Amino acid sequence: MWLFVMFDLPTGTKKERDAATRFRKDLMRDGFTRMQYSVYIRHCPSGESAETFIRRIESYLPDYGQVTILRVTDKQFGSMLHFYRSKPHPGPETPVQLAIF
Repeated sequence: MWLFVMFDLPTGTKKERDAATRFRKDLMRDGFTRMQYSVYIRHCPSGESAETFIRRIESYLPDYGQVTILRVTDKQFGSMLHFYRSKPHPGPETPVQLAIF
């Protein structure tokens, strides 16, 4: 089983930034890996293990912001599609109009 932790935390004040940083560091200390900017993942060997990590995450939630936890089976995780691109692909060039007088 895989746990996805997705969050949107306020960072307008120093106190909010510190809380967001502490939350991310707590996730990494618990073995979560950053998948995207505010998406962290961790493999859990069983549902019981996943519940343990969910309770731990609940214990260090910041006072403000939104945190979502998604449980995904190994089979579902394996069927995810990932797209990586190193550079944006430019669209077709506009052809130069030929003017004949």
